[in-house]
Amino acid sequence: MGSHTGALAVEIRGAAKRYGGSGGFVAVDHVDLAVRAGRVHGLLGPNGAGKTTTLKMLLGLVRPTEGTFSILGEPTGPSVRARVGFLPEQPYFPPLLTAEEVLRLHGRLAGIDSAQIASRGRDLLARVGLEGRGTTRLSKYSRGMLQRVGIAQALIAEPEVVVLDEPASGLDPVGQRDIRNLMLELRDGGVTVLLSSHQLSEVEAVCDEVTILNQGRVSAKGAIDDLLNVAGRTSIRARGASTTLPAEIQALMEDVAVSGSVWVFSVPDTAVRAVVDILDDNGWTIESVVPKRQSLEEYFSHMLETTEGEVA
Repeated sequence: MGSHTGALAVEIRGAAKRYGGSGGFVAVDHVDLAVRAGRVHGLLGPNGAGKTTTLKMLLGLVRPTEGTFSILGEPTGPSVRARVGFLPEQPYFPPLLTAEEVLRLHGRLAGIDSAQIASRGRDLLARVGLEGRGTTRLSKYSRGMLQRVGIAQALIAEPEVVVLDEPASGLDPVGQRDIRNLMLELRDGGVTVLLSSHQLSEVEAVCDEVTILNQGRVSAKGAIDDLLNVAGRTSIRARGASTTLPAEIQALMEDVAVSGSVWVFSVPDTAVRAVVDILDDNGWTIESVVPKRQSLEEYFSHMLETTEGEVA
């Protein structure tokens, strides 16, 4: 479990995939990706951006046109892939097998002895919310239950790196919460998670860093706080008995939201000290003063709009 803090668990350099020869369709266009050990890294992008192709090239499931790929400091190959767990975007299992039989099969393929497989299998089924359902045939499972089996098989070998392609697909809100918590548990245990997802709220909740692809290229990357913090503005949360804020600060306010006696608004960074003093002088209670942050959905939408405008 775990790798050295600050070391790269996954490194992709110049990844490219073309279909149909030199003049064909470019699915991935010289993508660089670096995932630090013990982190949760999100790989984002619209449909057709090249996310799944990039992951499959990393894992040796798609032959790259160009690029180098390494996991845990080694060039991608069978030996290092044995230390990686993988959940594909659309996992498939023979419907006549049970969940226990699926985990036994994948455990044997990973070289784990039968006693360990049985013990780990029971624990994993409980962790993904399938306790007591291990002997049920998969033909009787819902889409969300099958997704949980897929996550369990990705973890059966206790991998150091886990690659999850749309792990929340088919899950209800409770299931999505469970998987978010599981990813955080993995990170806390030193496991590196590379996550591809359309669930932006999921990514925002668990990822330390993100790489965003669009039209096969990297459009943005970095620590999620660095990407989402709005430069030059600070968000203030204040509570007071008045139905309006002091007139002196109203011209400075943006993004105002009111709930009962609580006001949340943003002001320019240069005005924060003066605004806090005015609120305090007028009997308001300051509950928080933090950098203004947009949602990942807002950032993502703006980035795509900007890119489409450049293409047009």
